[in-house]
Amino acid sequence: MVELVVVERGDELGEGYRRRITEVYVRSFAADFVAFSRDTGKLADAFEHMLLLERFYIALVDGEPAGLASLTEGDQTLFAPRWPEIRRHLGLVRGLLGYAVIRRWFMRTSDGARPGLAEIGFVATEPVHQGRGVATALLRHLLALPGYREYVLEDIKDTNTPALGLYAKLGFTVYKRRKVRFARRAGFTELVSMKLMQGSPSQPGGGGGTGSGWPGQQQP
Repeated sequence: MVELVVVERGDELGEGYRRRITEVYVRSFAADFVAFSRDTGKLADAFEHMLLLERFYIALVDGEPAGLASLTEGDQTLFAPRWPEIRRHLGLVRGLLGYAVIRRWFMRTSDGARPGLAEIGFVATEPVHQGRGVATALLRHLLALPGYREYVLEDIKDTNTPALGLYAKLGFTVYKRRKVRFARRAGFTELVSMKLMQGSPSQPGGGGGTGSGWPGQQQP
């Protein structure tokens, strides 16, 4: 069943949605945060302050966040972490680890990043809404935004078949594969990156408007 989805930018929803947006984020990527905490409530407490809401687009179903995706270009970042806040909720050791990982993996500029090139990341859907068109609605919204012709999705786990299938359906094609040390221990083999040029023959409809570091994409 396809759900009625409304997509809004996080900052346009306002600060009243910040906590709920953060909860969707930490639940969706909880497996990647286990070294910091297995308690998603504690993770939400630690991360709530740092999301730059203007970089996130939120899928709403009946007014509640059901999924999210980020969009950046050039040297834009997604997070503004504050060490004292993270330490307060995660403790000294785990907090330091979390802060270091966020700074190293989530705030570095991707190779090839430049103005006009839109990088889509952190595509995630709440489990209860998966398979109901939420991620498709999010991506179609991003692809219809003015000012962009080229889009990339970086570092998708090769085992994430639903996400790879969805991106291919929307016209994205693989342009890079990257081996990762200890990837097999995490349950995958390599990271796949995909790109799309508006108006390219591979894009459904043949024209414009079809609607980051690892961890990146979750199951749609």
